[in-house]
Amino acid sequence: MGKVRILILGGTTEARALAAALARRVDLDVVLSLAGRTADPAPQPVPVRSGGFGGAEGLARYLRDEAVDLVVDATHPFAARISANAARAAGECDVPAFALRRPAWAPVEGDDWLSVHSVSQAVTALGNAPLRVFLATGRQEAHQANAAPHHHYWVRSVDPVEPPLTAPHVDYIHGRGPFRLEDELDMLQRHAIQVVVAKNSGGDATYGKIEAARRLSIKVIMVERAETAGLPVVETVEAALGPIDHFISSRMKRGV
Repeated sequence: MGKVRILILGGTTEARALAAALARRVDLDVVLSLAGRTADPAPQPVPVRSGGFGGAEGLARYLRDEAVDLVVDATHPFAARISANAARAAGECDVPAFALRRPAWAPVEGDDWLSVHSVSQAVTALGNAPLRVFLATGRQEAHQANAAPHHHYWVRSVDPVEPPLTAPHVDYIHGRGPFRLEDELDMLQRHAIQVVVAKNSGGDATYGKIEAARRLSIKVIMVERAETAGLPVVETVEAALGPIDHFISSRMKRGV
């Protein structure tokens, strides 16, 4: 039996951790796919494919051409289009697939959250009175803030926001998580932030700003996740190893 070829659709901490867990296994041939949107991605433990596939059709073609046996969708919880393409392509090619998706954050005692369904709704929810806003939604949707130019924004992203926002009062913070609680508290206090706008990404790497907002009694406008594509979901790297081992065991029994 040849090696099992696994395609991990990545870009998350969990994708990298899963790749690392599988990297030394001699029975697997693992490729990690990255969208290529980050200029200086972190080093990865397995071979990397960078760039888009060209929609579901392009991904299906890749699965056939590369004889991929199993797909793991470990993309960002807000990468809805990629997840939908993965589900469609895997279904067309009859390739087993599942999603590794970290659980969403839930409010706890002391949190002051307003839940919305998009970044544009979050910007509208800021209201008409000028506010000092920490915009932690990533650079791709930061331009939504242009619709409310009367606020002062602090925008954090891994790479520079291009083109820059047209709103007149914008400061840019470049950084890659994980972010320490102490640093988040300092940042929010130093800039006298009044509102945090964040996506409900889940996980520990960027939760510091949420805990810091709670400790400082700062309101959080939380952009909640949309419904995900119809793939089975596991929530941890450890849980992802189960279906992978089950697939390999089933394949061995069939003598493939």
